Amino acid sequence: GRTVLILLLSATVSLLGGLIFGYELGIISGALLQLQVDFHLSCFKQEILVSALLIGALLASLVGGILIDRHGRRRAILVSNLVLLVGSLILTLARSFIGLVIGRMTVGFAISVSSMACCIYVSEMVAAHQRGLLVSLYEAGITVGILLSYALNYIFADVDEGWRYMFGLAIAPTAMQFLSILFLPVNPVKLSSWESDCQKGLIQLQNTEDREVAKREPYKEKHYSLLDLFRTRDNMRRRTLVGLGLVLFQQFTGQPNVLGYASKIFHSVGFQSNSSAILASVGLGAIKVVATLVAMAFADKAGRRVLLMAGCMVMAISVTTIGLTSRVAPLAMARDCKATADANASHSFTQHPLTPVASQPAVSPIPPASSAVKSQAGPGFAASRSLTKVFASTQSREVVPDSSLAQQRGLVGQSRTEAVESTGPPFHGAPWAEHKVLNWITLLTMMAFVSAFSIGFGPMTWLVLSEIYPAGIRGRAFAFCNSFNWAANLLISLSFLDLIDAIGFSWMFLLYGLMGVMAVIFIYLFVPETKGQSLEEIDQQFSRK
Repeated sequence: GRTVLILLLSATVSLLGGLIFGYELGIISGALLQLQVDFHLSCFKQEILVSALLIGALLASLVGGILIDRHGRRRAILVSNLVLLVGSLILTLARSFIGLVIGRMTVGFAISVSSMACCIYVSEMVAAHQRGLLVSLYEAGITVGILLSYALNYIFADVDEGWRYMFGLAIAPTAMQFLSILFLPVNPVKLSSWESDCQKGLIQLQNTEDREVAKREPYKEKHYSLLDLFRTRDNMRRRTLVGLGLVLFQQFTGQPNVLGYASKIFHSVGFQSNSSAILASVGLGAIKVVATLVAMAFADKAGRRVLLMAGCMVMAISVTTIGLTSRVAPLAMARDCKATADANASHSFTQHPLTPVASQPAVSPIPPASSAVKSQAGPGFAASRSLTKVFASTQSREVVPDSSLAQQRGLVGQSRTEAVESTGPPFHGAPWAEHKVLNWITLLTMMAFVSAFSIGFGPMTWLVLSEIYPAGIRGRAFAFCNSFNWAANLLISLSFLDLIDAIGFSWMFLLYGLMGVMAVIFIYLFVPETKGQSLEEIDQQFSRK
């Protein structure tokens, strides 16, 4: 009975952690529509507000690892919950721009620490044959959180100061996670050791000799410094290579930016109205949820390596296809930002929070102006990945007439017709509006890309990272890799438009396809299969090789 209770509580903590992460990434898209009017935000201030969460998350990835290793995973999650409650209250009660920025930074710090601690805590808490399922549940939570933020953005869009409700509702899942983890033990208690798992036939014995050696060697927890990550001691340098390789390829295969073009692709195949844009974005989110559930089901059966390589191959084929079709039916990109501080231009800063995007994260639709947020990532996270897409918001305005929620709300008393006119020429005049078949191919390949990411890189990167390091340095090593994830996401998001100017859209996506092929080779050569093995056993096998 206690085993089942611990299992259910671990699953709850993992799911709620991901849900909060995805929700906070996605909610800013709808809130920003109202905030830019209520606080007369210039483009620069909007950038600052959106990137405040990223700054907090980056800071957390630099110091959070020390907190997780020194004070324990459970305490780190509890502290992050309290910090998140404080951040949510600051945002809900904010009366100034500075208050909003401080609140978003606080929230960013909290969700970054929580995301790392949740993955590590759950991976240590459960038996080997359940680890893939329960750690992947975090990624599923991110996706559900983003879908929830879509819905609440829409519900509160016409409510006066609706952004206060959007930010405040994060308190509910945070309080639930805080209460759930109070009933879990301080130190991970193995529900069943790997030895008894083997006796019950739950784990396939892969290498009998290694198993016998591991069983004879008593496992002793060792102490490490951060510099040990770059030394040959216990093969730590190879583990760091695996961890950094996964998080960097996760970004360099183009995930944050492919989703940035989602709204254009949906418009090109005929999703023109608000309601159809909402349906399209929810549909893309639903595809992501289903794909993540598939990954959860197969993580402990097919294995991490198989899902990573399969996902990478499909991603490479997808972005290559988008690159080739865009040579025939090019998608135009506009650099245009008008601040709402200028009364005449306020309605031209068109945004709709329901721009289809997944996350780990993650990934979320955001001001179309700013393309997408995420992600998954992540984790996900899968989530984090898309987040920084928003950071470059003022640089990557998408002209999306006739679909803006801002227009729907009539922010500056303009008629819908005037608002549409102000955003630029209608889409049906675009040169690529004629290529319907190619546009549908592009749309389907984008869906394939989202599915492949949610099966492979989305959940598996963070699962492998929570497994390959020794317990004594697991928190700091995870945080070290996570900081590279945030930094790479930021670099790619900010350089995307300049690269398109330099080499063109189609070549950019063909380059992503090449990176996908390189990622498959990297995973084949360097990433070990860890399914069905205890964390101690994985550590001992790494140390001997």
